[in-house]
This record gives sequence, structure tokens and C-alpha cells, in this order.
Amino acid sequence: METLLLPIFYIVVLLYSVVIHEVSHGLMADSLGDPTAKNLGRLTLNPLKHLDMFGSVLLPLLLLMIRSPFIIGYAKPVPYNPHNLNDKKYGPAKVALAGPASNIILALIFGLSLRLMPDVFTSSLIPQLFSFIILLNLVLAIFNLFPIPPLDGHWLLMTFLPARFNALKVFLYRYSLPLLFVFLIFIFPLIFPLVSILYRLITGIKL
Repeated sequence: METLLLPIFYIVVLLYSVVIHEVSHGLMADSLGDPTAKNLGRLTLNPLKHLDMFGSVLLPLLLLMIRSPFIIGYAKPVPYNPHNLNDKKYGPAKVALAGPASNIILALIFGLSLRLMPDVFTSSLIPQLFSFIILLNLVLAIFNLFPIPPLDGHWLLMTFLPARFNALKVFLYRYSLPLLFVFLIFIFPLIFPLVSILYRLITGIKL
């Protein structure tokens, strides 16, 4: 029974982690003057409104089936119109940061809960479940902060990179797909030592 329920739990946690990530983008955009996501009914935690059949269901299931060391996925991006933002210069960066920030907050909430958990719960499944939530949200936050389109981090780069580097911006957009592929294969696996360090800082537990 446990072997059946755990994968379901992992998928649900992944789904809601990416949904909260996307809703946070929409909430930030709405607070800055752009109601696009709100008008489209996307400021909701109802996963059906955000579900991407491949990114939210098939990809995580495939990674589980092949016993991947990590599980990743995505929801349909929450749309927003940067031209509606009150802060035209830094607004896109604020909207982009809201997603990873939500994952970091989730990791902190469950991490501190795990750190302060009474001993009576340590022999149960709860620490294992909390650990997965923490690790997943740390991975999502760090992954999305990389400065490659369409990841959130590229908006930070586009906002703060001086105009003399416009050629680099054009290059990143033109070759975003192959760059993302190279990142996933060669660079993304290298973030796990950083995830391990952050996990220990938050929980006080060594992986």
C-alpha cells in the first residue's frame, strides 16, 4: 500500500508546487497592475486550470518509472502582459522572481517544521514526506533561477544586463532551446550539492 501511495503523494506535491509557483507569478503581476491572469481565472490553486498533460503528468510519471534521481515538471505558464505593469523597468523581474520565491518559502515552512518536529513523529513517514517537499521546492527554485529562456532567471538577466550586451540577449533568445537542452543534460545535475547544502541549513539534517 505504501509503495502505491508514495508515488501518488510525490505527483500531488509536484503538481501543487508548480501550481503555487505559477499562481505566484500571476499574483505579483496583478499587484503591479496587470489583471490578465485574474481575468482568465488563473489565480486559483485548482490544478485543472494549470494542468499541462506532458509537463504536469507524463513527465513526472516517466521520471518515476525510470527511477530518476530527480523528479521535475511544469504547469502551463500563467499569462501576463508586461505593458500593463506599473513598474515597466523592474516589473518583469519582480513577476519572474515571485515563482522561485514561492518555492523557497514552501521549502522554509516545511524545513523549519521538520527541524522543530517532536520526536514522536520521527519514526513515522512524516519526515520522509516533508523531506521530499523541501527537496523538490529547492530544486524548482534553483532550476527556475537559471538565466536561460524560458526559465524565470532570464528575466533577471534581461532586466539588469546593460544595453551593450544586447547581442547576448539576442543570442539567448535565438538559441534558447539548444541551450536549455545543454543545461538540462550537463549543468542541472550539478545543482544537487547546492540543494544538499541548503537542505542542511534549513533542516539541520544532513542528506
